[in-house]
Order: sequence, then structure tokens, then C-alpha cells
Amino acid sequence: MLARVRAAAAPLVGPGADLARIVVEPPRDASHGDMATNAAMVLAKDAGKKPRELAEAIAERLRAEPDVEKVDVAGPGFINLTLKSHVWSEALRQALAAGVDYGRSRMGQGEPVNVEYVSANPTGPLHVGHGRGAVFGDALASLLAFAGYKVTREYYINDAGAQVDVLARSAFVRYREALGETIDIPEGLYPGDYLKECGAELATDYGDRLKAMPEAEWLPIVRRRATDMMMAEIRNDLMALGIVPEVFFSERSLIEGEEPDPFSNAPASDKPADQVAATIDWLRAQGHVFEGRLPPPKSGAVEDWEDREQTLFRSTAFGDDVDRPLKKSDDSYTYFATDIAYHKSKLDRGFKHLIDVWGADHGGYVKRMQAAVKALSGGKADLDIKLVQLVKLLRAGEPVKMSKRAGDYIMLREVVAEVGRSAVRFDMLYRKNDAPLDFDLAKVIEHSRENPVFYVQYGHARAASIFRNAREEMPQLPVEAGARAAFLAKAPVEKLTDPGELAILRRIAAWPRHIEAAAAAHEPHRVAFYLYELASEFHAHWTRGKDLPHLRFIIQNDPETTAARLALVQGIVTVLAAGLALLGVEAPEEMR
Repeated sequence: MLARVRAAAAPLVGPGADLARIVVEPPRDASHGDMATNAAMVLAKDAGKKPRELAEAIAERLRAEPDVEKVDVAGPGFINLTLKSHVWSEALRQALAAGVDYGRSRMGQGEPVNVEYVSANPTGPLHVGHGRGAVFGDALASLLAFAGYKVTREYYINDAGAQVDVLARSAFVRYREALGETIDIPEGLYPGDYLKECGAELATDYGDRLKAMPEAEWLPIVRRRATDMMMAEIRNDLMALGIVPEVFFSERSLIEGEEPDPFSNAPASDKPADQVAATIDWLRAQGHVFEGRLPPPKSGAVEDWEDREQTLFRSTAFGDDVDRPLKKSDDSYTYFATDIAYHKSKLDRGFKHLIDVWGADHGGYVKRMQAAVKALSGGKADLDIKLVQLVKLLRAGEPVKMSKRAGDYIMLREVVAEVGRSAVRFDMLYRKNDAPLDFDLAKVIEHSRENPVFYVQYGHARAASIFRNAREEMPQLPVEAGARAAFLAKAPVEKLTDPGELAILRRIAAWPRHIEAAAAAHEPHRVAFYLYELASEFHAHWTRGKDLPHLRFIIQNDPETTAARLALVQGIVTVLAAGLALLGVEAPEEMR
């Protein structure tokens, strides 16, 4: 319908008008019709007319559309459309024909998109907060792929900062413990038991030789071993959630160069080993880096302000509040400098659409990073940074105590092991990413409407039970979903005229449009909301059938009505299965 509204408006506004501003969506009040559009409101200036006058002209053209039952102009120029009933029947047939590909879009046109998420410091197992960013990023990547983008899932390993040196020193303490020493964990080191295994391996491989070395010699050895072990744990944590990033990119490789692969015949890279220095030099040549002093902050302390001559990125030229340091007083790089080089690597790999998923504590970092990408790409690339708010872990409303093994937080794997992957993923997606989340271990496994993941999964399981029961009346009904959909596509779905049935048909018809809107906004929570609404309408209609037998899905001695209603159930199953797959959640056939 969006295409038809644009076609109706185009001749009335001229060739220069931006028709992409037109939105067609269901109105908030269902009594206003099936669809509403802002076309006249956003195009009135281009047309040189008042919005109401333009709305009347567009409405007159839309009334000639074969799928339109009625068109009304409301308020200052909104256009409300009521569609003919065959539109909804045809949408159901499309869903049955497409199966789980129903709603798949070409919107992205194969454009490459890099989605970087989790990217936790490799200093310990992932905690619940990391899990939320992991689930969000993974679902967003799946959503964009479904909408036609070529998506790369990426994890940035922060293995070059001071925290990995703290990790190495913590592992060294556990190494000494494995050699038989009685140890105390010094303040500032990581106290969790998860490094005991690393210490034991070091003791097995090196004996007491590391103890005899000065720190400058043992630190890189222990750092590499500890980092590799932590990344192996992190990969396992992610796999428990069904998350497998395609690229793991090392921050240290930007500074020290990539280690050669002894098993590869590929020619050595011609890139300089220090990509951060090369990036700074490139920006300097473009006039975006200079030596200067930062003025004192106007109010409060600024973490990276120093009263000295230093290397600065001209961030203010690209929308930031102040220019940003690229080197510390000891001439080492700031985190920002390595992050700039990292994002340049993404651009060098051909990405023009970048999405970073960060924790909410990085909110102050957004402007400078977006400024850097503008400078690096000449404004040709876009960077969307999605901030993920904190997770408060509860059990029946009470805060959960910290993990003994992790020391000061709850490990993600503990939560997944207790409530399951599907509960973790759906509940973390059933909130907007920038809203705080109370994750209650007791509530996410409740069998009630108040538990969204149960209610949606139960919708899929209930539909499967309807098919099992229907075979008593219709033994020829196929078991396999694709064959069943093809069989039911021949059903007389025009018989679906009850208001409850029509509401579900409209919801199914909205799925493709909903996918594109969620993908455009980079908001996978919209999929979770949609699935809950579809499941709610399905459950409500099923309940009505308990009281009103003529509305039941299976009607004895009426094969045509039964087939039509089973086709509706198949449409529900199709969309629930596709949506749950996008979110990485199981679509069960039965729930016990």
C-alpha cells in the first residue's frame, strides 16, 4: 500500500519531492480504518497546497484503487484507508506460499553491514550485562539479514589495554598458587576462581621458570595464555546463547601487527604493523589531526583533559563538543586512537554501514566515535551506536547474590543453565535496548501470560496441537509444515469473516511491513512485541471458541470452514516460527 500511496501522491507534488518521507501504517485507533498515511502532511510544502487540500486530492486518487474500500480525510490532513476483505485473504495465501521466508525483504539490496557487539574485555567470563548486548546484537544482525542486508557479525577483542595486564598479573598469582604458595589476591587484581585453571596450566608448562623472570619477560607470556583462555571461555558463553560471531578482531593486532599463520601460503600483509600510527598519520594528512592544547573544562572534570601540548583529533569539525586526545603523556595511544584505527579497518574492508552495540556506560563516547567515522569516510559511511542498559538480576523479586566462581558478578552461563537459552534471549529482547531490565529468574520460567516468552511459545505449541487434533477430522492433513501449508493454501479463506479472525489476518498481513520498519530502526524488540501481540490475539480467539462452538478451529462435518481456519492457524505458525527464529528462540511443538 505504501507504493500505491506514493504513486497517488507523486503527480500532485512534482518530480523533486522526497516521497521517502511518506509513512503508511495502522492507525492507533482501529475505528479509523486499516491504514493511515501522513502523505499530505509531509508533501504539502512541495505541492504548494494546504495539507487538507492535498489530502483530498490524494484521497480521490486512492479511491480508484481496486483494494481500497473507503478513504477518509481526518484532522489537518491525515488520510485513513479501509481495505477490502480480499486483501487480508491474499496476505494469508502469500504467507502460506512463502513459509518461513514470508516477510523476507530486499530492502537492504545486499548492502554490507558490520554489526559489532559484545566486545567485552577478555578478563573473565561474560556476565549477564554482556549477555544483553550479545543477544541484542545477534538478533539485530539476524533481522538485518532477513531484510536483505549482507551482515557480518563481529567481536572486537580489547586485548591491548591496561586491563589485560591486570588479568596477566592475576593469572600469575594463580600460577604461584598452583606451585604450592599460599597466596592473597592483592587489591586491584581479579579475585575470581576462573583463573585457577590458567595458573595450573602455566605451572604444568613452565614449572617454576616464570618465577625467575622479571615481570617484563613473564608478563607477555602470561598475558597471551590468560587472554587465549578467557576468549575460549567467552566463545563458549556465546555459544550457549547460540551466538557465533564470524569475525574476532584483536585490538593488539592494530598496534603490533597480525601474527603470521604458519599454515598459510598467503603473502604477508603489506600493511604497516602499527595501524594506529598509520591512521593518525592519514588523518593528519587530511588536516584532521594537530598538535595543540585543550582548554580547561567549563564545568566539572573531564577524564581525558590534560594541560599540555598533545596530539589531538579535530573532533569538533564533525559534530563533537571538544577535540579529543590521541596519545597519553607517556606517548602511548588513548583508547580512542585505537578505536579510530579499528573503525578505519572496517571501512577498508568495504563497510559503509556500521553498527556498534555498547554498554550504557559508554554513552559519552558516542559523539567522538561518530565524528571519527565521518572524518575517516568523508561522510560517506554511517555509524549507529546502540547503547544497551544495565540488567538487574532478581529471583522472585529479590536481588541475586554474586557468583562464587566469578567473584563479583553473575556469570551469563549460570543464568542460561538455569532458565534456558530461549528465556534469556526473548526476555532480554522484550525491552527496548536503552531501557533498564529487571531479569527475574523465577518469572521467566512461569507458565503465565505475564511471561512473554512462555505466552508466545505456547501460541506455537497450541497451533501444533490444533493440527494434531484436526487429523481426526481431516486425516489427509500433512504433518510436515511446508506440505501442510501447500495443502491449506487451497482452502476457501474468504470464509474467515469473524472479527477475531480478521484481526489475526490483519496482524499476519502486517508482518512484512513490520520487519522492514524494525530493520530500518535497528530495533529487534519490535519483533518480540509483534509476536506477543499475535500470540495474544490467537489465544483470545481460541478462548472465544470455547464459549462459542461455531468459532472453533475444527468444525465437524464442515470441511471447508475447518480448512479455512486451519489455514489461518498455519499462517500464525508461519509467522511465529519465523519471528522466533529471528530472535534465536525455540518454537516448540509441545510445552509440558
